[in-house]
Amino acid sequence: MSMLPSLALFALTASITPGPNNAMIMASGVNHGVRKSLPHFVAINVGFFLMVLSIGFGLGAIFEAIPILHKVIKVLDILYLLYLAWLIATTPSMKEAEAVAKPLTVMQAVLFQWVNPKAWVMISGAIATFTLSSSSIYS
Repeated sequence: MSMLPSLALFALTASITPGPNNAMIMASGVNHGVRKSLPHFVAINVGFFLMVLSIGFGLGAIFEAIPILHKVIKVLDILYLLYLAWLIATTPSMKEAEAVAKPLTVMQAVLFQWVNPKAWVMISGAIATFTLSSSSIYS
């Protein structure tokens, strides 16, 4: 219970600091409206929650056992950022973009968490800081 204020402050800071999710949901709300952006917003939270559970319940151990996976994730992040840069560079004119633009789908927003570097740092930092290595869910 003594870690609750620290955990609450960590969660608040992590959720309000700028990051890809904040920028994407803000842009979606401005461009498509709040109602059309709600699935994107909910999917961010679902994807992040699933990522916390996965890492907390052992995905971290897989990364420790197979360190090359860190490099794989870095490469995937770089490829995704290059893809986003290509999309930005080849964006059609505003009139054309308005005709085809739509918010991220639920699955796209959920999967985005897995290539979101801020999410990885926040989750791994929270689990390392706010859990005990000697504790187990089975004890």
